[in-house]
Amino acid sequence: MTVPLRVPPLAGEEAQAAARVGLMTGSAVSNQLGAALAALAFPVLGPAGVVAVRQWVAAALLLAAVRPGYASFTRAQWRPVLALALVFATMNLSLYTAVDRIGLGLAVTLEFLGPLSVALLASRRARDLGCALAAGAAVVVLARPQPSTDYPGIALALLAAACWAGYILVNRVVGARVPGAQGPAAAAGLSALLYVPVGIWVLAARPLTGPALGHAAAAGLLSSALPMVGDVLALRRVPARFFGVFMSVNPVFAALAGLVILGQSLSLADWLAITVIVAVNAVTAGAGTWTAAARARYRARMPVNEDPAPDGGRGHDNDLQ
Repeated sequence: MTVPLRVPPLAGEEAQAAARVGLMTGSAVSNQLGAALAALAFPVLGPAGVVAVRQWVAAALLLAAVRPGYASFTRAQWRPVLALALVFATMNLSLYTAVDRIGLGLAVTLEFLGPLSVALLASRRARDLGCALAAGAAVVVLARPQPSTDYPGIALALLAAACWAGYILVNRVVGARVPGAQGPAAAAGLSALLYVPVGIWVLAARPLTGPALGHAAAAGLLSSALPMVGDVLALRRVPARFFGVFMSVNPVFAALAGLVILGQSLSLADWLAITVIVAVNAVTAGAGTWTAAARARYRARMPVNEDPAPDGGRGHDNDLQ
């Protein structure tokens, strides 16, 4: 005898998809607000000083909140955690130094090549490829980079792009192997240790001010602690290609944060580029929701065998646990 398999309401699948999008959106908003505040501290602390304070604050917050069990980590867990710590430390310093040398527009445009590459390399469908290319083109328009002869600055921005790509891929492994938020917390703690000698050396030579330290500390919360946890939770639930395309919202929020916090005005071309990026992400997010909904409908139509089973009536493998 077969009966229709009962599944959660379709709205549940859609709610989960909305929650995934909300996680990534919140992470992007927090990250760019923190970056705008960090830029206010550059004149006093310098990029390396801001990154050092940012790493220390992020580590203090995450370690206090999560308390990862370092002693219980296995070798398979330690490898991605160590890799994430190195990527995290390198990405932040290379990006902030690039921004200081070649400007925010060119640095952000080059950095976005990282998640864009992840999206393109993981793409298996023409729609994904088209969305990634459209998002990349809109980011270029939004940032409108100018030619620069500062090749070290360009190289640093490209290093940040490579680190961002690595961050996406490694964070996905961390989320799969380490429970809860222990992975990003452990990585943040190790990254902070790397910046102890750097921070002492840099900050000892600079006149520290309360506002500058406050802005750098806010960046630690907004650009490190919150996004690290949000990203690892999101990457447990979405494909890397979707996450890579969705990261195109970061330049949008960076432009808006620059407008509100730094007083950087936006032109008509900027708003058109923002519209394209929002549209692309609506398409990719909508496709993800539609796929989840279609999967739920498919499951609802599948029968399940209710004949007595030798395992005590639990049914066979088609119970879709």
